[in-house]
Amino acid sequence: MTSTTDAIPEVAPFRPFDLIVLRTRRLGPSILRVTLGGPEADGLRGGGRDQSLSVILPGGPGGGGAVVPAGGGSTGPSRSEDERAATRSYAVRAQRLRADGSTEVDLDFVLHGDGGTAARWALAAAPGDRLRVLGPAVADNTALRFRPPADTDWVLIQADETALPAAAAILEWLPAGLPARVWLEVPFTEDRQALNTAAKARISWLVRSEGAARGIEDVRATELPGGTPYAWIAGEASGVRALHHHLVRERGFAPERVTSAAYWRRGLSEEQARRADRLKRERAEQVAR
Repeated sequence: MTSTTDAIPEVAPFRPFDLIVLRTRRLGPSILRVTLGGPEADGLRGGGRDQSLSVILPGGPGGGGAVVPAGGGSTGPSRSEDERAATRSYAVRAQRLRADGSTEVDLDFVLHGDGGTAARWALAAAPGDRLRVLGPAVADNTALRFRPPADTDWVLIQADETALPAAAAILEWLPAGLPARVWLEVPFTEDRQALNTAAKARISWLVRSEGAARGIEDVRATELPGGTPYAWIAGEASGVRALHHHLVRERGFAPERVTSAAYWRRGLSEEQARRADRLKRERAEQVAR
């Protein structure tokens, strides 16, 4: 006789979803929102906050395929070199139910001046187009990194435009009344957005076209609240590293209470950054032998 436990199917933490473009909307000079749906969107289980997924760009190297780890491993997608070249990671800006019970998913694309692969796709996207993503099938997954400990008295958030969707989703998730200091960097004044939060958030917009200082410079010049903090920093890699160092070495934040995420690297494409990381790991392994 089959036991109750045996009868429960295993759910892979990440799996492919074939989504359909419902509409697009320009949010500012640098940001374009693509809203996706379709029958498979109902199975996507985003955990909110900085939940990310992998977009498999049509027509890229590897033919847009995706390989899921054997047994649905929990560490995220695994892909060949060609398939990696066709993917980009994006935070889920929002996931919601429509009046008819179907699911909508918003992804915000940054429109880089060099017209990157993802930006070109987003600009050409039209209702009815299909997009494959590799996303979470369970809400608690390893692509969700914003995890403040229970004893957190206040949070610090710093993000550039690439991490703005995640920062906005985090602000919506924060509990009512929780103090938050927030620095958001964007290229142009029109890229600023209305943000919803029940937290007691003080939000500073740093507009680069207006000559605003970088986030780390503004944080350095600010007197931060007392109590036990939790920090989430995301955006360009060198800025993230610098601010992480400042918070831990100069402000005394406990390292485990600072979550850092390098969303991109200046002067490198995502493929180049991956190759650089792989070479660095290989050299470290050779030295360790």
